[in-house]
Amino acid sequence: MKSKLLLLCLSMEAVFAWGQLPYQNANLSASERAADLCGRLTLEEKAKLMVNSSEAIPRLGIPEFSWWNEALHGVARNGKATVFPCCIGMASSFDDALLYKVYSAVSDEGRAKHTAAEKRGKRYAGVSYWTPNINIFRDPRWGRGQETYGEDPYQTGRMASMVVKGLQGDDGHKYRKAFACAKHFAVHSGPESTRHHLNLDNISPRDLWETYLPAFKTLVKEAGVKEVMCAYQRLDGEPCCGNNRLLTQILRNEWGFDGIVVSDCGAIRDFYQKGHHEVSADAPSAAGKAVLSGTDVNCGSVYLKLPEAVEKGYIKESDIDVSVKRLLQGRFELGDFDSDELNDWTKIPESVVCSKEHKELALQMAREQMVLLHNKNHALPLERSEKVLLMGPNAADSLVLWSIYYGQPTHSVTIKEGIESKIGVIPYYKACELTDYNDSPTKNIRKVLEYGTDDYIPEANTSKEIYSVESALYAAEDYETVIFVGGISPIIEREEARVDLPGFKGGDRTSIELPMVQREILAALHWAGKKVIFVNCSGSAVALTPELKSCDAILQAWYPGEQGGYAVADVLYGDYNPSGKLPVTFYKDDSVLKDFEDYSLKGYTYRYIKQKPLFPYGFGLSYTTFEIGKAELTEKAGERVMIVPVTNTGGREGTEVVQLYMRCLDDKEGPNLTLRGYVRVTLKAGETRNVEIPVPESTFERFDSGTNTMRVVPGRYELLYGTSSAKSDLKSIKVKL
Repeated sequence: MKSKLLLLCLSMEAVFAWGQLPYQNANLSASERAADLCGRLTLEEKAKLMVNSSEAIPRLGIPEFSWWNEALHGVARNGKATVFPCCIGMASSFDDALLYKVYSAVSDEGRAKHTAAEKRGKRYAGVSYWTPNINIFRDPRWGRGQETYGEDPYQTGRMASMVVKGLQGDDGHKYRKAFACAKHFAVHSGPESTRHHLNLDNISPRDLWETYLPAFKTLVKEAGVKEVMCAYQRLDGEPCCGNNRLLTQILRNEWGFDGIVVSDCGAIRDFYQKGHHEVSADAPSAAGKAVLSGTDVNCGSVYLKLPEAVEKGYIKESDIDVSVKRLLQGRFELGDFDSDELNDWTKIPESVVCSKEHKELALQMAREQMVLLHNKNHALPLERSEKVLLMGPNAADSLVLWSIYYGQPTHSVTIKEGIESKIGVIPYYKACELTDYNDSPTKNIRKVLEYGTDDYIPEANTSKEIYSVESALYAAEDYETVIFVGGISPIIEREEARVDLPGFKGGDRTSIELPMVQREILAALHWAGKKVIFVNCSGSAVALTPELKSCDAILQAWYPGEQGGYAVADVLYGDYNPSGKLPVTFYKDDSVLKDFEDYSLKGYTYRYIKQKPLFPYGFGLSYTTFEIGKAELTEKAGERVMIVPVTNTGGREGTEVVQLYMRCLDDKEGPNLTLRGYVRVTLKAGETRNVEIPVPESTFERFDSGTNTMRVVPGRYELLYGTSSAKSDLKSIKVKL
């Protein structure tokens, strides 16, 4: 607060001497104020404004500003905050309205924390949030897939639009609540180990326009996202942050984006760093190339060389002004230069942070994102009278709840704690670590929380217990039911993690199979006659083919956030009827995997898979049953709509997600089918309701190889509707355009 007052006092000297300057007039438009202020800056000052941690310029009353702040699934790296489930988990809810509420809560906490910090320029305390990640989760090995909303372009665009609108706030205010950022533009999804030098030069036009770009287009043209982050890798020989085709031709000229483009951290340095892209000779030429291509903010320090770039003729100052005006306009739109009294958003009290209401919201989302994958002979829900042993490396662990890019919850409800809230103290035997019986990967938590770095070392099990299959069987000897909480962990799947373990390397996975140590224990428990309930925690699809035999039930819990333990227990003991649906395909085994750097969709995702998956996209069981009736395609108020009868044929209330897919019968190279709509419907036992799904003209949009564009092409189409992407779960209506 003191630094802000000092800056205001210094700038007021100009006001007293000359009268109010145009950029200080809050009644002028943000663009008018930005143009005036830009004209008062020196070249060196302009360069300082174009890096992520922007210095104050006291002579003009410009405060410090941080462009880089995180809010992936809650305000991150900025002290206490509500930690919601990981994004891939929240995608399983297929609940747009709830997701909007989540991110409205996130931005409430962010704004309140920002106001409390009084714009000290503290890193991560700002309101420019570098989320959502809308890359397509094409390969289940990618460690950052947990940040995304799945493998489908339509679902990704639709759900991420709720993220953007929740973060940026509704219209009708003088200022924006916050800025959201669509990342990573474009065609980015691993591997982590090669992202600083990878060149993708064989992306087909169909994959580019039909899969990798649609979500970005949706966020730009429909959600009004204020920032876009360019990706690390090269596309057709040019780094994405220096790619004129991506940033100028497509993003700005075709889609009309008028916001701010930010680089990923270190991405401009990659232009010239040895062993990376090496497309520029040095920092000044790299800075000039990036700005001319349309990258406004450098996460790093390369842009401080822009004055030298001008001196050497790589770029003109007038080109730099284009970016500076965008940045200043954005800051004016956030109210960065004006009194808090003018800004409605500064009235949000700090008491919203980790409030009871936000914790309840985190719990509701954690419940809705649970996906019941397998339930043999109605093994779930459990009776409270069952004699149960809790087992597994993730059962009493809090880090597995948080995913990555997280804040610090006031309390994390482990799965053990959640179960004990139902049945009292439960006996617990860990049985193994994640990938080994007695060695565990651990991390320096302090460094992760404070600096965002990842340091992983194998640490031996320090308990006196030596784990083995035999010890697990001995521990379970007197119990009829074992709840095994395993899977993997954000400790070993994440961004550029320093991990080299069986099945994991550098943050990515080398195998999608469940770690063998856990597989062995589950099989042994099954052969010992135990009822085995497997809770799988992961941020990606895990191949669980053997577990269909060894486990009586499988619950996919993802990384469920700070309230995750309560949500898991609610499902296990029947207090909540699961309704989650998979936003990614669960493949049978490693045989489906191909070269990680092969970005062709052939053979991957439900849209192009050839073999039958283990669990299809859109799949999820319930404790009740549903029947989908014969749909009718009709018109209401001049708009085409599909009316689908849905009946709850089971014995308890439940929620179904009715899904609409499209395929073009004339497009032999196109996807098997592609999602075009979904609706959640909650029905009491025996209730029937007609669900309406809009079918606008864009439903039939597809890639036209004749024009290399996305458009509605006359021809024969099929609309498929049902409860998952599996053929057996769908009915269809033929349509001719």
